[in-house]
Amino acid sequence: MRVREWDPRSASDEEIQSLVETLNQVLAADLPDDPSWQDVQVREYLAETMPGERRISWVAEDDRVAEGEGQVFGHVTLLLLGNAGVLEVFVHPRLRRRGLGQQLVAVAARRAYLEGFSSISVEAIGGTSAIGFYEYLGFTKDYVEARSVLSLSSVDWESLGTMASGLSPGYKVEYYPGGPPRELLEAYAQAKLEAQDGDDNDPDSRPSSADPQRLRDSLDTLHRRGLKPYVVLAIHEETGEVAGLTELVVPAQHPERADQYDTIVVRKHRGYGIDRAIKARMLFELRTAEPGLHQVQTWNAQHNESMLKVNAELGFQSDRDWYEYAADVVRLVHRLESRD
Repeated sequence: MRVREWDPRSASDEEIQSLVETLNQVLAADLPDDPSWQDVQVREYLAETMPGERRISWVAEDDRVAEGEGQVFGHVTLLLLGNAGVLEVFVHPRLRRRGLGQQLVAVAARRAYLEGFSSISVEAIGGTSAIGFYEYLGFTKDYVEARSVLSLSSVDWESLGTMASGLSPGYKVEYYPGGPPRELLEAYAQAKLEAQDGDDNDPDSRPSSADPQRLRDSLDTLHRRGLKPYVVLAIHEETGEVAGLTELVVPAQHPERADQYDTIVVRKHRGYGIDRAIKARMLFELRTAEPGLHQVQTWNAQHNESMLKVNAELGFQSDRDWYEYAADVVRLVHRLESRD
């Protein structure tokens, strides 16, 4: 098996299709209830990054044929941001336990080392072989999130309507498909910043930006990657402040299941029914805007009881745990080289 650096921008359509086919084999083995990926904007999904970030990719393929002419059996990406690297790895289920996954992690870890990065992290899904694999390589568990999934076919829309209208006087709810308008970005960023500043009531957990320009860059990057954002805001009418927000993204690659990003209520505006109202309003809007959408998935820290309670009231069902593992790059490289 050959592992080579791979650029999705210049990859052939056949390579992209082969990668998607292998990814879907991985999903069928590890997450059989998750939707398969479609070969729609996958190239852009793999290539586009935020300003100042880089993504480097490698593929594993049959070394008996010319480069790019065989099936993609494995894939690893290394996202370099800040002072840490983030890995995403998958290997065709038929080729697991043969050292291919370790080979892919090794090539990415060596690059992180050469780039001067001190740590590397990766997500591992509970109930899959990834847990034992990363622990065997010396990764340590840093964080645990619980994934929950809502089936729109099971939503009690009458109860949801009550939640959507249960906002205290003095607030209004606004809906923005595609993301908030430019004139609201500063207030939007301020709400995110206040929620991150010493607040142990974690929001729904997904990528987050708390700077106006970075928010704009983030929205632009989402669109280029084929991820359509939807935003619902609660506005405090007297001050014009963004008192709460919820973000959701519908990926072109699996448009029947959406990903929840942040849901935030600024501390001084809590207790007014904002969290339930904005998330309920989002679901009503999606029912019209995305008729092909069947499910929404969200991730929460296990200690975030308030958001877990809101999600349960909306109809989300607990699915499985997701773990973030981390490793010191130098130690990881030494460990992997000693096993070559």
